[in-house]
Amino acid sequence: MATLILVRHGRSTANTSGVLAGRTPGVALDERGAAQAAALPGRLAGVPLAAVVTSPLQRCRETVRPLLDARPGLPLHTEERISECDYGDWSGRKLAELMDEPLMEVVQAHASAAAFPGGESMRAMQARAVDAVRDWNERIETGHGEDAVYVMCSHGDIIKSLVADALGLHLDLFQRIHVDPCSLTVIRYTRLRPFLVRLGDTGDLAGLAPRESPADGGAAEVGGGAGAP
Repeated sequence: MATLILVRHGRSTANTSGVLAGRTPGVALDERGAAQAAALPGRLAGVPLAAVVTSPLQRCRETVRPLLDARPGLPLHTEERISECDYGDWSGRKLAELMDEPLMEVVQAHASAAAFPGGESMRAMQARAVDAVRDWNERIETGHGEDAVYVMCSHGDIIKSLVADALGLHLDLFQRIHVDPCSLTVIRYTRLRPFLVRLGDTGDLAGLAPRESPADGGAAEVGGGAGAP
C-alpha cells in the first residue's frame, strides 16, 4: 500500500507561548515555524508526491503552503479527522497550569482512559485518525499505485497516536513518542503490517541540547511542545 509522510505543523504562536491551542481559531505559525515550512519543499525535493492531505487548522494549512507553491498541480485535500484533539475546556489554557489538574496524570500514564472536559477522549482521537489514514491509503493506492507516496500534515498528539498504531503499541504508551514541529515521520503500509521508516526527523539535533527548564518529572508535552529552543 501507500507510503505516508506525516508532517507535524511548524512551530506556532501557541507553542512558543506555552498554550494548549487545541482547535482554537487563529493560531498561526510564528517566525520560526514559517521558516520551517519554507524549508519543507527542499527536504522533500527528491520524493515524488501523489497528494497532500491536511488538517483544516490554520497552522497546518500554513505549513503545507510553500510545498504546494513549489509543486503547482499537486492535489490538496482537507481532512477533518486528522484535526487536533478536541481538548474542550482545556483549550487555550497555559500548559503550566494544566500540569496541576488531576486529569493530567491520567493523560500521561493512562491515555486510553483520558477524556477532556467538554471535548473528546484520546481513544476517540486515535480511532478517527487511524480510520482517516486507512481510507486515504486505499484512495491513494487506487489512484496512484501501490508505490505512491503522500503527505499528511497534522498535529503532535495525532501523529504520536498514529505511530503507536503502526507499531502495535497500546495508546497508554503513546506519550513515550515525541515529534518536533515540522518533523517528518514516515510509515510504509503493506498488506500485512506497517513499517516505521522515519520518526520525528528534522535533520537537526539541536533538540538534544540540555534545556534550561526540563520537562516536569519527565512528563510528555500535551499537544507536542515547541521543539528545540
